[in-house]
Amino acid sequence: MRVLPRVVIAAAGGRSGKTTVTLGLIAALKGLGYEVQPFKKGPDYIDPAWLSLAAGRPCRNLDLFWMDGRQVRESVARGGGDIAVIEGAMGLFDGLDVRGSASTAEVARTLEAPVILVVDATRMTRSAAALVRGFAAFDPRVRVAGVIMNRVGGPRHQRLLRQAVEEYAGLPVLGCVPRSPDLAIPDRHLGLVPPAERRDALTRVLTAARAVEENVDLDEVLAIARSAGPLPLATDLERRAGRAVTIGVIRDRAFSFYYPENLEALERAGARLHFIDALSDRALPHLDGLYVGGGFPEVLAEELEANAPLRRLLRERIRAGLVTYAECGGLMYLGRRIYWQGSARSMVGALPYDVVMEERRQGHGYTVLEVVAENPFFSRGSTVRGHEFHHSRVVNLGREEVTLAFKVKRGAGVDGEADGILWGRALATYSHVHATAHPEWALNLVAAASAAPGVPLASGS
Repeated sequence: MRVLPRVVIAAAGGRSGKTTVTLGLIAALKGLGYEVQPFKKGPDYIDPAWLSLAAGRPCRNLDLFWMDGRQVRESVARGGGDIAVIEGAMGLFDGLDVRGSASTAEVARTLEAPVILVVDATRMTRSAAALVRGFAAFDPRVRVAGVIMNRVGGPRHQRLLRQAVEEYAGLPVLGCVPRSPDLAIPDRHLGLVPPAERRDALTRVLTAARAVEENVDLDEVLAIARSAGPLPLATDLERRAGRAVTIGVIRDRAFSFYYPENLEALERAGARLHFIDALSDRALPHLDGLYVGGGFPEVLAEELEANAPLRRLLRERIRAGLVTYAECGGLMYLGRRIYWQGSARSMVGALPYDVVMEERRQGHGYTVLEVVAENPFFSRGSTVRGHEFHHSRVVNLGREEVTLAFKVKRGAGVDGEADGILWGRALATYSHVHATAHPEWALNLVAAASAAPGVPLASGS
């Protein structure tokens, strides 16, 4: 067993400023000399990118839709660091159903971790006490240990909030973070703008850190984190022996949505990862396989289109049989064109479809897919659980040229009924998967990459 200080930062609801407070808290603790391991509840990629920047180490995701309790506990124990800071999602008790399945509260219960509640104090004084008292009493299995008031006005507002919460809710107010436009992080259609696209990203993190340092009792936060009990020691993850293969991973400002566990799983399975910048690289080394994650190719479509030499090389390699796995933004990139805001931008063109960006979301939430066709990555008849969040839709799909590998049981996929566009040894899907939930994905991808093109591939291992 390992005693690891840990704390969950939760909120009463979305847009409470929880991410900004968490960023400031992580950066402030790092400034005191602590190795802070950040975690994010749920499947999000963008918040973890900001948390990684603040901590100086990769943020990891915790999700009870994909993981069981043992996997969640071991992920935290394996993460390392002096203290684990876990940012929740939405409101503390918001989950998949009325019972709060897969909620931040369920993660806190699973980890036996205390919770610090962030409350947006805008236009609120004594009512904050009623809100906090309700959250503290709602589920006795969840220990709300303290409160951080956010977006607080002047000294009188702060004094009333402290007095009300401490007298009527019986919980300590650990700090009151002032209202300030400098603490806002810009967002767009999929949430916050990724830090890779913001030249001022580090400045914003440091601004949040100063706000927390000046207004939050960090000693009390540490005491709450240290009150958590021991966690099981993480088991050693199995490494697969065999011939090393080279997997290209397109990772840049356009494609940044990768779970650290996915890349680590590929390496454990025997892959050497070669990172590719689709915006600037003009050549490719020898590759045995390719992994293209999600991101915002529509935002950088002009730059992606301008790199015609790389698009041509990728098209040739994929059509020659390169084992390729693409998720969401990767799906968009491997098609022929992206239509958005009145323009059409040419993409790789390896797979026979176009993509149209819409103003309204086309898919958002957890996915459950049944594998109905043989493919290099998942066993036929198995179930794949993942997540999708996209404003794009596939059009002009050459159905006579492809196979749709997945039947959608939950989610939107390509057309509401199917997902997983399979062409040769390439598969493109709107669903993101997490290697912890599907260890066969990495093993099969590496095994397929190690087989020469034209060699029959097993449907699972």
